Amino acid sequence: MFWPMFAVAMGFLGLAVLGVLAVRVFVEAQRLARQVAESTRRINSASEDLERAAAGVGRSAEAL
Repeated sequence: MFWPMFAVAMGFLGLAVLGVLAVRVFVEAQRLARQVAESTRRINSASEDLERAAAGVGRSAEAL
């Protein structure tokens, strides 16, 4: 009777460990998604700045 109870306890412990690891992976995936969104926002902002600067350079080159 000891071994079946031990196997059930180990199975439950294994599921608990997998549950904790799944939560940690979920939290880290959310953190990564926030970082990707912030990086995308910054890249878009830099792209808009570059477009405005290029337009200014184009206008000044036409004046010459």
